[in-house]
Amino acid sequence: MKRKLPWKPTVKPALVCVILLAMPVRSAPPHAPRQSQSSRLSASPRVRAALDWFAPNISWINDQQARLTEIPAPPFQEAPRAAALKELLAEAGLSVQIDKAGNVIGELGGVNGKEIVIVSAHLDTVFPAGTEVKVHREGSRMTAPGISDNGTGVAALLALARAVRFARLKLQRTILFVGDVGEEGEGNLRGMRALVDTYRSNLKAVIVLDGSSTDHVTTKALASRRLEASITGPGGHSWSDFGMPNPINALVRGSVRFISTKVPPSPRTTFNIGQIEGGTSVNSIPHEARLKVDIRSESEDELTRLESALRECIAAGVRDETDSARDRSKGKLEWKVELLGSRPGGELASDSPLLAALRAADELVGNVSRIERSSTDANIPLSMGIDALSIGAGGNGGGAHSLQEWYDSAGREAGLKRTLLTVLGISGVAEEKSR
Repeated sequence: MKRKLPWKPTVKPALVCVILLAMPVRSAPPHAPRQSQSSRLSASPRVRAALDWFAPNISWINDQQARLTEIPAPPFQEAPRAAALKELLAEAGLSVQIDKAGNVIGELGGVNGKEIVIVSAHLDTVFPAGTEVKVHREGSRMTAPGISDNGTGVAALLALARAVRFARLKLQRTILFVGDVGEEGEGNLRGMRALVDTYRSNLKAVIVLDGSSTDHVTTKALASRRLEASITGPGGHSWSDFGMPNPINALVRGSVRFISTKVPPSPRTTFNIGQIEGGTSVNSIPHEARLKVDIRSESEDELTRLESALRECIAAGVRDETDSARDRSKGKLEWKVELLGSRPGGELASDSPLLAALRAADELVGNVSRIERSSTDANIPLSMGIDALSIGAGGNGGGAHSLQEWYDSAGREAGLKRTLLTVLGISGVAEEKSR
């Protein structure tokens, strides 16, 4: 007969405190003993109070996620959702502003106001204006376009701010809770670019909340480019002008060539033709045709090669269409390939204090996460040598970027605790004065 252990294998509050202040924080005195830091923090109940805030408030967090998701936020039209988030962050007790880019910034001042940690979640979705975003709920499961990507991150941002303020935590570094714009589609990470431009001299770390998954952490920025190829011509009638060069035909010819381009398995490289537009009616030879292409690679050289291949293929498509035309007297085809956006690459150092904070948080909540490479808001700070990573905020989600997107809040509490512990680990918790 096995003896029962006199304790339960749960995380002890004191251990939370020990690990948090054991995190390397640059603003701490260079020779401060770790044990003394841990002892000071373990004497305070406030970290425990912040962690304990989540469980009784999960329903409220879910409600805010549904509310914010039902405010449409198509690319470049995030303002209504930003206004709602601003109000909610202000209610949490933060000093809130909306910057020129459209980012919502809620500030929680730290003891060292010259060192800043950004915690961000992008406000925008991939869905165009007019998409039905009504949230359908069944138990802990919610379904709606954008409910997980990035309704989860935005709701977590709000929950973190509430928990920290509820516990009256005083932090070493200033934290900016940010709902940023321009992460999806052709936004070209404009919100994060603006943030880094503004705070770069004082910015010590960026934690990006994107989606729900806690089984990975993005510390490697996947470089990408987004391009638009367009072909123009005189246009005409499908019957009387048959035989003149057709922009859509040329685009199809070029596209067929491009999708046959070989890409290496390593460094991993991908391409996707995501949009094709052109023409005015079925019985008209179009005067214009366009397509948009997303190319991604672990190698900048491969990106350059693919971009060159696209240009060559479009040029060849125009040439082939022109050569096969019966009538070239009414005009010729013109083409161009333009860069719509470029996301730079970068990588977080393996000995980064930010990664150490995340690993400690994982251990604390019993989570296992692997390192991945992806394209997120973290690309911008990582490309500039600023510590950054992107993580999911808990729960489960699926069907991202589809009309059937869903989110299940089961397990959300653990994800929120993991996130908060990471934030506190890198920001540092100030010593409480004894009364």
